Order: sequence, then C-alpha cells, then structure tokens
Amino acid sequence: MTDTASPRRARKDAAANRLGLLSAAARTLAHDPTASVDTIARAAGLSRRALYGHFDDRDALVRELIATGAERFNAIAERVDDTASAPVVLARLALSLWDGAAHVQFAAAIALDDTHVGDTAAVLTPLRRRVLRLVERGRDEGTLRTDLSAPTVARLIEEAARTVVTRLDGARPDAADVAARAILGVAGLSWREADAVLRTARS
Repeated sequence: MTDTASPRRARKDAAANRLGLLSAAARTLAHDPTASVDTIARAAGLSRRALYGHFDDRDALVRELIATGAERFNAIAERVDDTASAPVVLARLALSLWDGAAHVQFAAAIALDDTHVGDTAAVLTPLRRRVLRLVERGRDEGTLRTDLSAPTVARLIEEAARTVVTRLDGARPDAADVAARAILGVAGLSWREADAVLRTARS
C-alpha cells in the first residue's frame, strides 16, 4: 500500500505545485509584468529549480497562464445569453469579459502584447468564433455595419478590445462602459445608439 500511495502523493504534490506556480505568476505579473523567474518562484514558495521542473522557461510559464486565462474567458463568453439583438449581446459580452479581466489586467495585457497575441488568439478561438457569428447576425438584423465584411468587422472588434485592455486604466470607474462603447463603435453604432444598447445590456 505504501508503494502505490507514495507515487500518487508525489503526483498530487506536483499538480499542487504547478497550480501554485500559475497562481503566483498571475499575481506577480499583475504587479510587475517584467517579473523574473526567481521572483515568481519565490512568490509561490518554491525554488527556481522547482519552477524549471514544471516549465522549460519563463515564456512557457506565461503561455500556460495565457491558456488557462483563455479557457476562463471562453467559459465566460459561453454563459452570456444571446437571445437579445446582436448589439446588446455584444455589449453584454464586452461587459462580462471586462469584469473577468479587470483584476488581472496586467496579465491580460501580457497575453495581448505583440509577443504573445498569436498564441492568445489561437486559444481564444471559441470566443472569436462567437464574435464573428454575432457580427454576421447583426448584419442580417440590420443592427451592425455592413460596409465591411463580417470577418473584417470581427477583427476590428478584436483589435479594439486589445487596445482597451492594454491601454485603458482599469481603475477607472467607467472602464467597463468605455470598453463596451469602443467595441460598439467599431461595430457601427453611434454614441447615442451605444448609450441605448448599454442601458438595455445592463437591465
């Protein structure tokens, strides 16, 4: 019994250490996006050597953090009710995702920087597909712009969201509304239309 229990406990400890590293990395990078491997390991209560037992290098750790965060974002997007008009759903999606990202904005900014944005886009495929479907539906409803192709509008929405996350001060009390307005504007709504949509989205 001891022989089988020991490897099982070792695997459990290793999994706990890995989760601890990811959690420490998220907290540490939120305060200092340039934090070193040593700093992250210390925050997790582990040695540098222990960190390298789980991740080949700092970038591998960051990529894992991005993948974990993206899974959460995909899940948030999946829970947003899509029975309203496309602009209202788009606004609710923006508000929900901002709420999910606000407390880890610096980590999100790393995920969306030029170095990692390709990896981030790949793991956010379910969310990106949903945005494209919303744009296509909005075009059919006549509620979103039709002067550009649906894939182009969806890509512009992504870029607007990326800019907001990486540039906007998350401490602003109106940050979520600013994020939603930026996305709605790119999607073709005037500021007055965006006002009305946001009121509906928050009701």
